[in-house]
Amino acid sequence: MGFTLMYMTLLVMIPLAALVLKAFELSLADFWVVATDQRSIASYRITFGASLVGAVINLVLGLLTAWVLVRYSFPGKRVVDAMVDLPFALPTAVAGITLTSLYAYNGWIGQWLEPLGIRVAYTELGVIVALTFIGLPFVVRTVQPVLQDLEKELEEAAASLGAHRWQIFRRVIMPALWPALLTGFALAFARAIGEYGSVVFISGNMPYRTEITPLLIITKLEQYDYAGAAALGVVMLIVSFILLFVINVLQLWSLKRGT
Repeated sequence: MGFTLMYMTLLVMIPLAALVLKAFELSLADFWVVATDQRSIASYRITFGASLVGAVINLVLGLLTAWVLVRYSFPGKRVVDAMVDLPFALPTAVAGITLTSLYAYNGWIGQWLEPLGIRVAYTELGVIVALTFIGLPFVVRTVQPVLQDLEKELEEAAASLGAHRWQIFRRVIMPALWPALLTGFALAFARAIGEYGSVVFISGNMPYRTEITPLLIITKLEQYDYAGAAALGVVMLIVSFILLFVINVLQLWSLKRGT
């Protein structure tokens, strides 16, 4: 317990406390002006909105990917399983450059989307693509072991009692997977909120349109506005804490409901 408290204090509590103290070098009125500036609000909308959309997409795609990896055998399965971890190993800046090259109007994928009127690079859609890419492994690796440990006898028993596949999935499989899905969703969402490297290239960094809050914080730091950067960091910290608290409450509720 002592080691854990010391570890948490040194690596989490002290830095967060320093962030809050730096932000409140501003007066309350100045803090409010920085936090509610139109450019700041636009960056919140893009950051939290794109992170939420990306996490929801990963919730679905991660479940499908984990399901295929656990329930099916096919050539190259180990390669696909290893590729799931690619966003963990790939530097985020490299991921951003790669995604931009693929989805630019003359990129391998973008050149086919452009005639359809679909623009990915330098738009909000590009931000969502980047955040989906870096968040997928969290859902897959959280759900995969739960699926592997799920007893198939329960599904067979439900089938023998006349349940069809959708009923088995909804009433037998999903209650066991739901806590893991929420955990993966929370991890993907939290990862996306603080993402910088993969987004900064594909977004185009246009204020009010594709500028994320981490980039706005970097901009203020480059202008030596440390208190303003800390104020934006505190706003992100508060909103992130509230959202993660709600997700944790849902996790506890689902666990109690399952038991």
